[in-house]
Amino acid sequence: MYLTKRQKETFDFIAEYVRERGYAPTLEEIGAHFGLSSPATVYKHVQQLVAKGRLRKTRHQGRGIEIVESGTRQAFSAPVLGEISAGRPVESTEKAEAIELPPIFSSTSPTYLLRVRGHALEDELLADGDMLIVEDRPTARDGEVVLVVLRGEATAVGRYFREPSHVRLEPTVDGRDPLYIPDGQIQVRGIIVGVIRTYR
Repeated sequence: MYLTKRQKETFDFIAEYVRERGYAPTLEEIGAHFGLSSPATVYKHVQQLVAKGRLRKTRHQGRGIEIVESGTRQAFSAPVLGEISAGRPVESTEKAEAIELPPIFSSTSPTYLLRVRGHALEDELLADGDMLIVEDRPTARDGEVVLVVLRGEATAVGRYFREPSHVRLEPTVDGRDPLYIPDGQIQVRGIIVGVIRTYR
């Protein structure tokens, strides 16, 4: 999962501490490093890293923090390539920006992010400011959630199903009718594998 700046700083400090000493710092030592006097604040940051799968906590031990090993798959940075709003072309961005993603999103295909703009995708439960994590693939398997271009211009998001003469694009939320797009009028731009949402 995506780490905030403070969470990444906390994780990096703990990881470096373990590398140098062979054991984890206490909450007090973490707080002292960052100038935090409240153990509750440090505890909150550590618990967030546990919830995101980056740390493991052993109960009732002062140094009971472990780095979760990710095997050969490592966290990686993916670029933010543009902005998306339903019914409009993807707008590329000139601002150089990258976001660190956890190993679960690593793939043999390139991965990038698109920022949702406006409220046109609310029917898909996507809010303004959300970040779509997209695996760059030109083909999709039945049931995958895709980013597509319709008739050469408008973008859409939906669940992909191939049928004999057309593609059925199902909404990701129940209660709405699917789209039926004839062959030659739909182009898969990528597979949506996750969404990042922040509340600040």
